Order: sequence, then C-alpha cells, then structure tokens
Amino acid sequence: MKILVLVRHAKSDWGYEFLNDIDRPLNERGYRDAYQLSKWYAEHYTSPDRMITSPAIRAISTALIFSRTLKYNEQDILIRHGIYNSTTDDFLSVTHSVSNDIKSVMIFGHNPIITSISNLLNKNFYVDNIPTCGIIILEFNTDRWEKIGQIKANKIEHQFVK
Repeated sequence: MKILVLVRHAKSDWGYEFLNDIDRPLNERGYRDAYQLSKWYAEHYTSPDRMITSPAIRAISTALIFSRTLKYNEQDILIRHGIYNSTTDDFLSVTHSVSNDIKSVMIFGHNPIITSISNLLNKNFYVDNIPTCGIIILEFNTDRWEKIGQIKANKIEHQFVK
C-alpha cells in the first residue's frame, strides 16, 4: 500500500512586484490556512514517511509549517525542482524516484499540476481546481511507487479550507 498526499501551497503574497515568482512568500491568510490544515491532518493521520516540496518559497514555507505540526524533522524535507513549473511526466518522475521502503509521501506543489495529477491518479473524484492549501490523499494498492500513474488510487480523501 502506498499513500500519496498532495498539498497545494498556501496562499501567497502578490504584494512584491520585484520578486520572481519562485520567491513569493505566503501572505497572512496563507500562514493561517497552513496551520489550520496541518492541524486537521495531524488529528486524522500520522506524519508521512517522506515530505517533498517544490523549491518555491511559498511551497517550502507550507511544508515547514506542516512538518512542525506533524513533528516531522524539517531537515528531512526534500526539495525537488521537478515539482515547480512541472509537467505530468516531471511530477510523476519525482514520485517514481521515492524509495519503495517509504509507505507515505506528502508533496507540496502548485497548480495547475496538483489538480491535474489528482485528477489523473484517481477515478472517482474530479475537481476543477484544488484551492490553495488544499489536501488530496490518494491510497494505492501497490508496493512500488513506479506503478503510480499506471494504476489509479483505490481510496481518495480531501480537505480544503473552510
């Protein structure tokens, strides 16, 4: 059994015109939502075996908040460029690179790819747009990460900001 948790980064701050997209921080609502949803996740699930994030500041910040709430060692968060401005193949490549001894992975990324991957990997849940800080939990009946994408999730849960 493999569990893939997709988290879209929390709301970012567009108030800094001079910043490159990758350097945009979270705004106040983003911090609030990340704490709220990380607490929800901690109440319902155990900490993932692996956290992977995009190199964008807003994704890293969201991952750090989740790691603190879930008591996951922040030094173990992996930063992967294949999640930022990625294609489906790039994103799946990151997923496929996870060691098969890891049972659960939480990936912090961006739209539109988070929504696209969610819709690609499941057969019973379609969403037009995963909102900022939205969480999609996909469970796969396999023992190999390389199978993700070839098979669909057999269980899907989600949580969005209320």
